[in-house]
Amino acid sequence: MKKSSELKEFSLSSWAIDHSTVIYVIIGLFFILGISSYMNLPRENYPEINTNEVFVSSIYPGNTAEDMERLITDPLEEQLKGVPNLVGIESTSLENFSLITVEFDESISKESAKLKVQDKIDAVTSSADWPTFNNAKVEPTAFEFSLSEEIPILNIGLSGDLPIEEMKFYGELMQDKIEQMSEIKEVALRGVQDFEIEVAIDLLKMNAATVSFDDVINAIRRGNSTVSAGNIEGNGLRRNLRVVGEIERPEDLEKFVLKNQNGTVYMGDIATISFHEKEKNSFARSDGKKAIVLDIKKRSGKNLIRTVEKIRAIVSDVQANDYPSTIEVDISNDQSNATKNLVSDLANNIVFGVLLVITVLMFFLGFRNALFVGFAIPMSMFMSFMILGFLGQTINTMVLFGLIMGLGMLVDNGIVVVENAYRLMEKEGMTSIEAAKKGIGEIAYPIIISTATTIAAFVPLGFWPGTIGEFMIFFPITLSIVLGSSLIVAIFFNSMLVSKFMEIKDREISQKSLWRMTFILGGLGILLIFNQGTLRGLGTLMILTTLLFWAYKFFIKKWATYFQDVSLVRLEKNYTKVLRFALTGRTPYVFLLGTIGLLFSSFIILGLAAPKVEFFPENQPQQIFVYAEYPEGTSIDKTNATSKLIEAEVAKVISNPKYIDAGENFMIDSNVTMVGLGAQNPETDKGGDQDMPHKAKITLTMAEFKYRRGLSSEAMRQEIQQQLKGKFAGIAISVEKEAAGPPAGYPVNIELSGEDYSELIQIAEELKNFLNNESIPGVEEIKVDVNKSKPGLVVNIDRRKSGSLGVAAGQIGQQLRRALFGEKAGIYKKNGEDYDINVRFDEKDQNDTGVLLDQYIVFRDQATGRIKEIPVSAMVEIENANSFSAIKHKDLRRVVTVYSAVLAGYNANEVVDHVKESISGFDGFPRDVDYKLTGEVAEQEKNMSFLLGALGTALGLIVFLLVIQFNSISNPLIILLSIFLSFTGVLYGISVFSMPFVIMMTMMGIISLSGIVVNNGVVLIDYTQLLIARKKEELGIPFEQMLPRIEAREAIVMGGAARLRPVLLTAITTILGLIPLATGLNINFLTLITDWDANVYVGGDNVIFWGPLAWTVIFGLSFATFLTLVIVPACFYLVYRLKLRINAWRNK
Repeated sequence: MKKSSELKEFSLSSWAIDHSTVIYVIIGLFFILGISSYMNLPRENYPEINTNEVFVSSIYPGNTAEDMERLITDPLEEQLKGVPNLVGIESTSLENFSLITVEFDESISKESAKLKVQDKIDAVTSSADWPTFNNAKVEPTAFEFSLSEEIPILNIGLSGDLPIEEMKFYGELMQDKIEQMSEIKEVALRGVQDFEIEVAIDLLKMNAATVSFDDVINAIRRGNSTVSAGNIEGNGLRRNLRVVGEIERPEDLEKFVLKNQNGTVYMGDIATISFHEKEKNSFARSDGKKAIVLDIKKRSGKNLIRTVEKIRAIVSDVQANDYPSTIEVDISNDQSNATKNLVSDLANNIVFGVLLVITVLMFFLGFRNALFVGFAIPMSMFMSFMILGFLGQTINTMVLFGLIMGLGMLVDNGIVVVENAYRLMEKEGMTSIEAAKKGIGEIAYPIIISTATTIAAFVPLGFWPGTIGEFMIFFPITLSIVLGSSLIVAIFFNSMLVSKFMEIKDREISQKSLWRMTFILGGLGILLIFNQGTLRGLGTLMILTTLLFWAYKFFIKKWATYFQDVSLVRLEKNYTKVLRFALTGRTPYVFLLGTIGLLFSSFIILGLAAPKVEFFPENQPQQIFVYAEYPEGTSIDKTNATSKLIEAEVAKVISNPKYIDAGENFMIDSNVTMVGLGAQNPETDKGGDQDMPHKAKITLTMAEFKYRRGLSSEAMRQEIQQQLKGKFAGIAISVEKEAAGPPAGYPVNIELSGEDYSELIQIAEELKNFLNNESIPGVEEIKVDVNKSKPGLVVNIDRRKSGSLGVAAGQIGQQLRRALFGEKAGIYKKNGEDYDINVRFDEKDQNDTGVLLDQYIVFRDQATGRIKEIPVSAMVEIENANSFSAIKHKDLRRVVTVYSAVLAGYNANEVVDHVKESISGFDGFPRDVDYKLTGEVAEQEKNMSFLLGALGTALGLIVFLLVIQFNSISNPLIILLSIFLSFTGVLYGISVFSMPFVIMMTMMGIISLSGIVVNNGVVLIDYTQLLIARKKEELGIPFEQMLPRIEAREAIVMGGAARLRPVLLTAITTILGLIPLATGLNINFLTLITDWDANVYVGGDNVIFWGPLAWTVIFGLSFATFLTLVIVPACFYLVYRLKLRINAWRNK
């Protein structure tokens, strides 16, 4: 309870009012720093996510998944499981490749974690039995992961009728120039392989010449080298002696001598030397044409928009000066467009918000005073950009939407400050300086506490765990910065401006002044509009300003005056009557119980409406991915041939006449196909680039939403799914879209774990067939992430025979490995590039099992000194076998995952519920096999649990701060009740308008609402207590005693009437600020004034993602306004009456 009714000043605001020059300088400084930060802050699509994970990758060519597990993954995992602060280990062993993910807790820095992992790696690799490749130990690499560095920002396609070597040259020319940019992390060249010199040995000729593989390798290593022999001094000179032995042309290798005994044998006698591409591991096509594609990834923290602009400048320069006219260059998948749109939307939303706020405030407070509050929007934004710059943040999706979300809330403090000073000048006749000092003194602590409680609502979100937490945390951080900035603007800047410029009545603009303005401003504007670009825009603004002043003088001002003098007065009188009625007799109980009843009924209505439950909003895809996967062991040529057929089917859909106008497809921006390398699915294929000849990927990048003419990209995805359904046997096809948030896994994701991998795969296949037979609606196609269908051959060695012949198992393995995989024998240098010289059997011998086994192992017998030639077939037997496509571990246990995407148009949660029901009828799980639902379902449950806990923590923090403010328990509980009751509006809104309940966004909206609802309640109760204190002073009642009931009720009514305008204003401005975000109303103010085209459209990707959060706040705040104006005073009155009765009982 207030102890004094005296109007005290707030020292900080009074200092700002008395030192206006200093404040002007600070405003200018913040303005300059804010604009500078806005211009220089890096821009990127996704925030830089740094999860506390360290990845360990190992490459060991020529090994199966089982060998990679046994030789690489198991020893590393065994060592890594003892690393401190460990949370969990996951691994994937593939052919030639191993990837281990080591997750740490939050108590250790990523740098320390990486060092600990590297120490464990060094301990393993230092052992004598660690595998070697090309005479060097296999080196596992520990690295970090950043989402913004893993998503390509741009693709550049090169196509033309030039030889592949020339196309590769031009591709590498572009690659080298782009990689020189400091912003670029990696430029990968797709659709073409590195070149090599291949020494293809003819086995029959080699055997006939009694030459061994070692003879060939050693001859190249000895003969292809340049040696510096030393220096020769004489005749006053010191000359360096170099023996030049490196080959100048691939054909030089043909002259190398392999053997002199019984005649000279040259390399060319037994082998064919050629300079060509390495074995094909990728194909690339752009818009159906064969192409070389550059896949460009930038470094985290770099400006996406500027980076792409630099790349485009390089492309234009190279195309104009270095490329022949026969090469076509196509730029696609430009991710900077989305960021440009976000930045543009932010600027337009700010302008829109300023216009709406000033318009509303003009009717409540007058045009001049409205500018004080409108000033808070750009000033708070500039301060926020400055702080974000100091914190090293980037402008990304989450930061931008935090700024837009805060747009409507940041004016709340300014409204309270300006309105209170206005009321004191209007009702109590104070001067502007006195009203500013005393008015802010009245409400300084309440707005500080209310801002603190709003920020407190977001504090728990700062502890959001996992990848999703890393992704979403930028939203509460940004919003807290915006609200904190708005508080500084209100206390320092608004207070000073109010003291200098506030007036109760707007000044009358004379017609003479208007005509002078029209001739000067309007005349100059007319001259400028005949220009283009900025000058035209400036001219348009001048003309609009002139017209608005004329409209204000003759129309708008009259309307605003009528609203203030008539409508607002009538509203205040009617509100006072309603509030008096609500505080009479038993009416407060009726209002309170009725509102509580509405809350309970909202849960019933929600249950009857049964809205769809979604984890993230179902977005209209910006990209559509068609993944095609053959069984392991399929050749890349077969995959490529089938992918062309799939492309043709996709082309039938995207070339539908409804998507075409004037011969151009307005829905599709680019169409890129990758086969083999680059075709990975980020949900299932981790570890970056790896050979995957059995996979293909088609990426369709959509045009911007505003150019799609109202057509749905999700409907297009559904059409593609229908077009491809059942058309291609033996190949798994999935049509997916980009995630509407951080990666969370597939909706249907069943993880089986055990020890016997063959048994796990068998059970997974049975479960897959069982679920497919169930024909669950919405399930695209059940798949298993690993299989044992990769064809192979097992060579069994007869140890007795090999031992008696003096041949070790290692010799046989090395001989066959060399024959198939080959061995690097040296380097060929050409035009500053290094090319491997690889020795292997020629293609016909590599693919003939009989020939491979008939080759001889040639060596010198240590006992007799004679040369021995032993055929491999004499010591081995061969049999067909299948190997695993991959082996996956989770916490050192083997796991297999059964998964599926969801068809377009179906709700993922409903589909998963049906899958759960079906699994309960599957009885194929033995005791030693465990299963659980993971992926999106597990993430959903985990994050829902966190958000509920965050809501509880937020409410606890809010109550704690309110107790500090009021030094009371009852008042915080009244405001806490209003928070709970505001959920009524949310639940009714979702039910009535048939909106989905989006777990991530709706829950974040509810948490945001909890902080917003507090603001008006705090200011209302605080001011009511002040009025009660004044009434006690007027009646001579000691502050320790309570005011009689009738007088207290009147003080509550007067408090409500006094706070009516700020309560309505803050609610209206917050809702109006969220309307563009909720409805997707987009107006481009820049093009409106420069091109006279507003580019108005409704909807888009942004509204789909953030709309549920905005609508949650709008629904809740609309109902909360009624609560603040009626229910909070009613509760306060009921509590006051209860205290009076308790006091009366005590005094008996």
